[in-house]
Amino acid sequence: MGPRGLLLLLALAGSCASLIRIPLTKFPSMRRILRESGSEIPDMNAITQAIKYKLGFAEAGKPTPEILKNYMDAQYFGSIGIGTPPQNFTVIFDTGSSNLWVPSVHCSMLDIACMLHHKYDSSKSSTYVKNGTKFAIHYGTGSLSGFLSLDTVTLGDLKILNQIFGEATKQPGITFIAAKFDGILGLAYPRISVEGAEPFFDNIMKQKLVEKNMFSFYLNRDPSGSPGGEMVLGGTDPKYYKGEFSWFNVTRKAYWQIHMDSVDVANGLSVCEGGCEAIVDTGTSLITGPTKEVKKIQQAIGAKPLIKGEYMVPCEKVPTLPNITMMLGGKPFALTGEQYILKMGAEGETICMSGFSGLDIPPPGGPLWILGDVFIGPYYSAFDRDNNRVGFAPSA
Repeated sequence: MGPRGLLLLLALAGSCASLIRIPLTKFPSMRRILRESGSEIPDMNAITQAIKYKLGFAEAGKPTPEILKNYMDAQYFGSIGIGTPPQNFTVIFDTGSSNLWVPSVHCSMLDIACMLHHKYDSSKSSTYVKNGTKFAIHYGTGSLSGFLSLDTVTLGDLKILNQIFGEATKQPGITFIAAKFDGILGLAYPRISVEGAEPFFDNIMKQKLVEKNMFSFYLNRDPSGSPGGEMVLGGTDPKYYKGEFSWFNVTRKAYWQIHMDSVDVANGLSVCEGGCEAIVDTGTSLITGPTKEVKKIQQAIGAKPLIKGEYMVPCEKVPTLPNITMMLGGKPFALTGEQYILKMGAEGETICMSGFSGLDIPPPGGPLWILGDVFIGPYYSAFDRDNNRVGFAPSA
């Protein structure tokens, strides 16, 4: 190897060494746990129950609009520490919200969800700073509420000082009782942060803790694969993707929102005709879109309604299902049947569920498509705050 080749190798090694790697563990989703135990599954499509987002944006002097999220299908979690010494929590790294919260030691003894999870205790941290502002985040099953605090957050090799976060003293409904995670770490823009709390990655940027103001996600879709995935702070890791990245500008700095040209089924159906808006959301397992359009997709792939807005296809038909392609910036991002169908157990049998789900997000934020883990798995995804863009490359 010549000197030039050696320099290139050293440069690559240096750039990879400066990345912060957070392993992600893949658990069965709460929906799967409830289904396999024969328990009642909340209706995720009932508008009063759990619309994933109720999007609107705060006007001057008016309160932050409610953001309704459900995490029934979330599967990928990672670890953070809060305080000195660090108290460890399992969180969803969620590009579809902007707040960090964990359960608090001050929650009620009657709050079952809180009792079953790790709880932050400010009295055990030497770096705790009191804030005390009350907060509430509205979910389909009720309000999650508590108060804000400041402390040091440890993530991999990073120490993020004075991070504001929510201590949750009340958690609603079965969602959080069944949850395999303790809390949520939001990675979206400040515009949708409840109580105007500075989001985690904004604090990292302010403290200049990473080389590039970018983070990326690799999600391993192999159920038995290890690791379950990896979040990389400071850039992208070439071992997780093939070829080049395609980049798409963020069209509204709230969620990671981009323009989508169309969604095409190989057998001729096209929806999102004339273009639509989509958000890239690691906190959502499925791909969602307006109910009428998603219903056409379900019909085109031969999926039959099951319950609660879910659709299934005969498992033997999965290998012959048509590709479904998201057109972004004139470039095709295709998903095969094996990629957009989810296999799960139900009462001793395997059923094959469509990875598409209908969800009507009202104006002014909607209508919107959500590209969740069903899309992010096949396409390594990078979120670039320096240039306000999202990038995709085929996963290795």
